[in-house]
Amino acid sequence: MSRRIYLALLVIAVLITFAVSIGVYSRLPDPMASHWDAQGQVNGYMPKFWGAFLLPLMMVGMALLFLVIPSIDPLKENIREFVGYYYQLVLLFFAFMLLIHIQTLLWNLGIKVSINVFVPAAVGVLFFILGGIIEKAKRNWFIGIRTPWTLSSDRVWDQVHKLGGKLFRVAGLFAFVGAFVEKYSVYFVLIPVLSIAVILIVYSYVLYQSEAGKGA
Repeated sequence: MSRRIYLALLVIAVLITFAVSIGVYSRLPDPMASHWDAQGQVNGYMPKFWGAFLLPLMMVGMALLFLVIPSIDPLKENIREFVGYYYQLVLLFFAFMLLIHIQTLLWNLGIKVSINVFVPAAVGVLFFILGGIIEKAKRNWFIGIRTPWTLSSDRVWDQVHKLGGKLFRVAGLFAFVGAFVEKYSVYFVLIPVLSIAVILIVYSYVLYQSEAGKGA
C-alpha cells in the first residue's frame, strides 16, 4: 500500500466518523448513553455534543500521532522495513473505532444492537487480522508487543511477535465465539487478552535470559 493511498483512507475514515455524527446529531438524545457494564446495561452518560464528537476528535489526534510516529521513533529505520503493515494496522484500528462509534450512535437512536454481541464480534475480527499483521513488525518504540526484553533484542522481538501473532488469532476466535454467549461475552475477550499478556511477558523474559546466557 502506498503512502498516498494510506493517507487518503485515513482521512476518509475520519471524515466518515464526523459525517455520521453530524447526520444524526439532531435526533440524538441529551445526554447520550456512552458506557455499558459487563451485562450490557447502560451505566454511563455524557452530554450530546461529546457523545457525538469525542471519538471523532480523538481520531483526529490519533491520526496525527500515527502520521509522525515513523519519523520520531528512535528506531524509525525498522518501521520503514514494515511500513506497509504499519499502514494496515493503523487503518484496521480506525475501522474498528468507526464501527464502535456507529454502534454507540445507533443505540442512542433507539436501534439497540447489544454491546455484548457487537463488541466481541468486532474485537474478534480485529484480533484475528491483527495477529497476522504484528508478526511482521520490527523492533520499535510505539507499535507491537513492547516489554523491556523485546525492546532490547531483535531476536527476542521477532520470536515474541511470531508467538503473539498466533495467540492473537486464537484470542480473536474466542472473542468472536463470545458474541454467541451474550451473558458471558466479556470473559471471552478479557480472559484471552490477560492470558496473552502474561504469556508474552514471561516468554520475552525467558528468551532474553537465554540470549544473555549464551553471550556470557
